[in-house]
Amino acid sequence: MTRKSSSTTIRDVARRAGVSVASVSRYMNNTGVVSQAVGERISQVILELNYKPRVAARQLATPETPAAGLVITDVMNDFFAPLINGVASVFSENNYNLLVAVSRQEMRDKHLPSPIGPRNTDGMLVFANSLCDEQLADLSRMHFPLVLLYHTSPAGLKIPSVTIENKNSTQKMIDHLIEVHARKRIMFLRGPRDQEDSRWRELGYRASLAAHGLPIDNSLILQGDFEHASAYHALHDHLAKGRVDFDAIFTGNDDAAIGVLTALAEAEIVVPEEVSVVGFDDFRMAPFLNPPLTTVQAPTQMAGQVAAEQLSKIFKGQPVEQEILLPTELVIRRSCGCSYKPSGFYNIL
Repeated sequence: MTRKSSSTTIRDVARRAGVSVASVSRYMNNTGVVSQAVGERISQVILELNYKPRVAARQLATPETPAAGLVITDVMNDFFAPLINGVASVFSENNYNLLVAVSRQEMRDKHLPSPIGPRNTDGMLVFANSLCDEQLADLSRMHFPLVLLYHTSPAGLKIPSVTIENKNSTQKMIDHLIEVHARKRIMFLRGPRDQEDSRWRELGYRASLAAHGLPIDNSLILQGDFEHASAYHALHDHLAKGRVDFDAIFTGNDDAAIGVLTALAEAEIVVPEEVSVVGFDDFRMAPFLNPPLTTVQAPTQMAGQVAAEQLSKIFKGQPVEQEILLPTELVIRRSCGCSYKPSGFYNIL
């Protein structure tokens, strides 16, 4: 029979798993090497005993002050600054301590414990692709408070989520390129593999082409990974083959747009006269790029705030919405070929 977590200690976990307390500690805190077999056994026992260590969290918070976590995939990308600011503003108002951690790809691939979780927080926000579905399922079975950001709950789980509208806004952007600028060979740069934002944006891209009777050319769909270096290399390699077979580029996001604009400049392809370039996110440098970037304004800071509010409600025992979808807007600037209109917003949702 599974005991309540309040009466379970790390020694109980070690005894049930047949390992030392030190091995359990190394596994949970990622402070040393533990074999995959031992790690899986410890993980299973933690679930069976519903073990929720609280030592680290209590060092940061009193019983009345929860420690909340945020797991993301990167800290160098400008996208995350407003997101973290949004989260921090809500947690600060509620007097919660905030722990931010970056998950490694190796950790996700091997289903290792998150760098933050039940051992050092009372609940956490999980950004898209920061944890794999198996890790989320383990935390959900422990009834650990979670809210997903830019990622809906995996099948079979009921984890609250906060996402943004992607498909309609991308479709409207491609519509704009076709209808206003007569672009017919539009390149699309995908985001990270298996990420929902990228998948929905591609669906919008395909829907617009289909609605205008334009064929899908898979040679114009490249992997940009929502990152400027990846986008630069993808387009550079395409151009190196002597293929200027496009008249517009949807870059996937604004960070990737920087790489795209750089590769086009090196190839002496003029934007927007020869090729229109559009992005997604409307990050703070978008108006200052050359030319100013036409993009989709996503409420990144608001997404962080809303997700943090959802987790705060869970802490307080209040009901939360299962899925929240935030609206996006088109921002028309000069990179698509239009005259720069600082107030050129078009609501999508």
